[in-house]
Amino acid sequence: MMPLYLDIETDWRRRITVIGLCHRGRFRQLVGGQITAAGLQRALPRTAALYTFNGHCFDLPVIRQQLGVDLRQRYRSVDLRYSCKARGLTGGQKAIELRLGIARELPGMDGRDALSLWQQYQDDGDDGALRLLLDYNREDVMNLERIHRLLDRGDGAGPGAFHRSTR
Repeated sequence: MMPLYLDIETDWRRRITVIGLCHRGRFRQLVGGQITAAGLQRALPRTAALYTFNGHCFDLPVIRQQLGVDLRQRYRSVDLRYSCKARGLTGGQKAIELRLGIARELPGMDGRDALSLWQQYQDDGDDGALRLLLDYNREDVMNLERIHRLLDRGDGAGPGAFHRSTR
């Protein structure tokens, strides 16, 4: 089954602002008013294995609550956070990327920046803030694929990458 990588961004009230999806090498984003149950259903493939990072605790419950779409019922779902943890890789997605040697084009950005960028776009109509937010979301989604590949390969990005930490 082909993988589907998904990541969402929200505003300060946890309302979805961006949904990023990648399936079969095709990347899509739903933004603002495009984020509806019907819009999401149209963007989704019929079959896939769904991959997220912390999605079982955040992304998927937020989508279910706001859009009424239960992606865990529709797809076999893998939360890479737990796959990483099982290999001794703990922390957030960016920390795990660093440990695996995955470089970012937008280093230092995190979820708080995403919240602020959406607010800046909403308050000031700042298209640059929106573009940066979309780039950030795209990088999160595409790095899910990189993490997944490294975990599947089993050798990580260097010596001891998958050995349990003793800290």
